[in-house]
Amino acid sequence: MSQRNAADTIVAAATPPGRGGVAIVRVSGAEVPRLAHELLGALPVPRHATFTRWHDAAGTLIDSGIALYFPAPNSFTGEHVLELQGHGGALIVEALIERLTQLGARRAQPGEFTQRAFLNDKIDLAQAEAIADLIDAGSRSAAQAAMRSLQGEFSRQVHATREALTALRVYIEAAIDFPEEEIDFLGSQELRERLAFVQQLMNQVLEAARRGARLTRGMTVVIAGRPNAGKSTLMNRLLGHEAAIVTPVAGTTRDLLREQLEIGGVPVELIDTAGLRDSTSDAIEAEGMRRARDALGRADHILYVVDAVADPLARSFDEERAALPPGVPVTLLLNKSDLSEQGGAASASDTGAVPRLRISAATGQGVDALRTHLIAVAGHTESAGGTFSARARHVEALERAQQQLATASAKLEAKQGELAAFELRGAQASLGEVLGDVTSDELLGRIFGSFCIGK
Repeated sequence: MSQRNAADTIVAAATPPGRGGVAIVRVSGAEVPRLAHELLGALPVPRHATFTRWHDAAGTLIDSGIALYFPAPNSFTGEHVLELQGHGGALIVEALIERLTQLGARRAQPGEFTQRAFLNDKIDLAQAEAIADLIDAGSRSAAQAAMRSLQGEFSRQVHATREALTALRVYIEAAIDFPEEEIDFLGSQELRERLAFVQQLMNQVLEAARRGARLTRGMTVVIAGRPNAGKSTLMNRLLGHEAAIVTPVAGTTRDLLREQLEIGGVPVELIDTAGLRDSTSDAIEAEGMRRARDALGRADHILYVVDAVADPLARSFDEERAALPPGVPVTLLLNKSDLSEQGGAASASDTGAVPRLRISAATGQGVDALRTHLIAVAGHTESAGGTFSARARHVEALERAQQQLATASAKLEAKQGELAAFELRGAQASLGEVLGDVTSDELLGRIFGSFCIGK
């Protein structure tokens, strides 16, 4: 891969490869006016569609189409940009790009146009990542969330939190300069109120980012339970078709079965697993259970299915619960409830806050309620209609900022103003990572390297 150089003029196709009605070739950089003169014979009028013809080095016509010129800084990248819209043939596009490289342009690396927009302060890093999220969106809700991030909704919330945090930090550091007043100040009601306000903003943006991250990457839901509890039947019911083999024989499912679906606008990867039991002499079944437990550890949510006829008090769940990953939320499903006369009351050992639903995977009873429950679990409720897209790195940075703010609060309670100010500076830097104010070149390379070429 060639070295990225911000001084180069870059070129790439901005439309997918292959046959199509129209293809767009985009050029960005300081040399665009010269390239336009040599290729088109003149520089097009800015932001006006101009019909042009494009020739190769020998003067042979490559194609004809529309040229659009956007002078710096009023362009997507903040540089001079030329877009050539021609016929959508792969050979035509390649010939045009080859001619532009002969004239001095360099083939763009993945995401390099968007990276230049970021480096030229046209967008921040969260907005840049939203472009890739918009392109890769797996549902309409995810696309709408990405568009809100691209328009700056996520960035505005982070900015507002950082501004309040900065004001708090300045307020504290100003008091540190007057030691005789510092102790009284650090215990003041006004300071506690300011701190509580910043913490409230931090909690709100973090929770919104968590919802956005789940919506952007989707949610992994693992169906688990004892053999013959009805896991595969439930999977087929949720999918609306027979993806999993269902038989009366316990242990039919031996391996993981993965399927994609959308529930209420949330992309979901649904994983059916082998039945869990204490031990088995079957090597294949043992391997299936090992893979099932590995999937449970990677899940965002677990649906634990219990046969309500054979186990109306869900004792099998009580026995298995300690072995489930402690950090993964669980919903208990009392299946075959259409055949059960029991009320499904909690057993004495299951007094925790594990949600439980009565369903019948065979008839569909209670499955709509389960779908509604999963939408709520993902955080995509009606009240979350303004969700923006976010990524795992955003959530990690915000969680770090939240922890630093909590540490600062403890230092203030201990009347340690300088240590509190130090933690607030750290929280401020963590918020800066979200927007790209504090970002390593290695991270930028990973982010923009995941983009498609031409974007």
